[in-house]
Order: sequence, then structure tokens, then C-alpha cells
Amino acid sequence: MAETTTNPIRHDAKITTALRRFAMSITIFNIVGYTYLGFEQPWLWPFIALATGYTVEIVLEAIGARAEGRAPRFLGGGKRGFMEFLLPAHITSLAVNMLTYVNDRVWVMMFGVTVAIAAKWILRAPVRGRLRHYMNPSNFGIAVILILFPWASIAPPYHFTEHTTAIGDWLIPAIIITAGTMLNAKLTNRMWLILGWLSAFALQAVVRGLILDTAILGALGMMTSVAFVLFTNYMITDPGTSPSSPASQVAFGAGVATVYGLITGAGIAYGLFFATATVCLIRGLYLWALHISNKVRLQREAADGGGTAGGLPASISTGTGPLVAAEPNSHKEAVPA
Repeated sequence: MAETTTNPIRHDAKITTALRRFAMSITIFNIVGYTYLGFEQPWLWPFIALATGYTVEIVLEAIGARAEGRAPRFLGGGKRGFMEFLLPAHITSLAVNMLTYVNDRVWVMMFGVTVAIAAKWILRAPVRGRLRHYMNPSNFGIAVILILFPWASIAPPYHFTEHTTAIGDWLIPAIIITAGTMLNAKLTNRMWLILGWLSAFALQAVVRGLILDTAILGALGMMTSVAFVLFTNYMITDPGTSPSSPASQVAFGAGVATVYGLITGAGIAYGLFFATATVCLIRGLYLWALHISNKVRLQREAADGGGTAGGLPASISTGTGPLVAAEPNSHKEAVPA
């Protein structure tokens, strides 16, 4: 087994900082939400969500470490390392609970948290020689809840501003936009993705108005909601499940907006979640297709050049190193909207 599979893979400084800030942001937002804004879920549920997320994360990491012949990552780095290991689960758990409404069926929320975290181990594709998860975790958990339990819904619109004044209605989105822009500009480097997303979203609203006679101003007005602002700054920009290059970022953001327009035009609710999951799935399939194509090409080159009889070089997956199981938490888990 390659040496890279026996040692825990650490977050780089930017990702660690982004995870820490997102975790702090969503924790503060939940505290304010339950004490002032008007969150509908029982106050005990965030703690249940966190307990579920932490447990699933630790158990799956232990299983994965045993299968890959390495030490579990939560054992390295002391208390600080253990806390940093749990940051993605912390964000995912609070996000799934905060953004879904399942009446009094707490087990459905726990199921969504479990699905979201487990998806990081199951839905993976080769990226730069390592297996990376490609499905936005919290978005996927929420989408699965909405599909399997038709009576469930996302948090109602007033959930975020039920008790705010006129000033608060402007102040909350302004704070989210300011903090999100700074985070995405300095740490996640996803401003091109936001540009593609917003531009294409405005365009699809106009196109739906012209073709389907949708109220254009109403479709554009969605862009002013707190939910949309959260989605734009803390969901779609997840660097672990979105591309890095500017052109690919624009295509990814525009793709989500386009699929959203098609889904909404077909009369299907909760289009933001389903569109994001669909585009993430398309990207995952593309990554696998690219990996297989490169592998076949290198096999032919090895055969034409009289390659080794025992098989392919270890770097055949990407030309840079062996295909190993990557750290499933190597992402900034965004807060969906």
C-alpha cells in the first residue's frame, strides 16, 4: 500500500480557517435563531443533530482507517486536532436541522444527518490521484429527506426573520453577504462561481417569464430573500464539491441555475436543493469518466511503448501519484439555504 494511505491527510491552513469560521458562524446563527429570529424546531434538536453527526463521523472514520491501514485522524493532533476533525460534521449537522422541518419526527432529521455524512464516504470520485467526495453533504441529506418523506419540507421563509424589525430585515442579509463575500474571496476563492450562479439565475428568471409566463419580478425577487443569500454564500460555494478553476466555477454555478430553472419550470418544489445535487452528480460522473479515459489512454501508451508486463505504473490514475482514499472531510462544509 502506498505510503500516502498510512498517514492522516491534514487540511491546509485556508481550509482549516474556513471550517473554523463556518462552524462559528452557523453556531452563532443557531443561537440567535432560537433565541430571537424564530427557528421552528425544538431547542433540543440541534444537540441531537450534533450527537448524531459526531457519532457517525467518528464511526465511519474508524472503519475507513481500518480498511485503509492507517490511524484514525481523530487520534492525531490532540484536543485541537480532534475538534478540527469534527468541524465538518458540526456544520453539516446544524445545517440539516436548521433548514428542514419534519414536524415532531426527530428520527427523520437524524436520518438526514446520517445520510449527509455517510455520502462523503460513498459518493466519491478520483481527483488529482485521490478519491474525493463530490456530493455537497448537507444539501444531499436535505434532498434525500424531501424525496423520501413528501410530508417534510424545508424551513419556512419566516424562519429567519419572524421577529425582526424593518431594519433587521435589511441588516441580516447585509451581514450574511458581507461575511460570506469576505470568506469566499479570501479563503474559498469561489467568487467566479458566485458570479456565474447569480448571472445565470437572473437569466433563467427572465427566460421563464418569457416562455412560461412566470412573473419575472417575482422570480427575480427570490434573490433578495435570506434563504437565497445563505445558499449563495454558504452552500453552492463549497470548495470540496465544486471546481477550482475560474471557467469551471462559472460553468458549475450557471449549471445549477439552469437546472433550477428547468426543475422550477416543471412545477417541482425545492429546486435549489435538487439542482445542486444534480449538478454535483454530473460533476462526479464526469470525474469518473475522465479518470477512466486517462487510464485507458495510458494503458495504450504503455502497450505501444512496451510497458511493464506486470501492469501499469502507480501514477496511471492522474500521472501524479497513486489513486488513494482521500480524507473525506477535506472540504469546507457550507451552510445550505
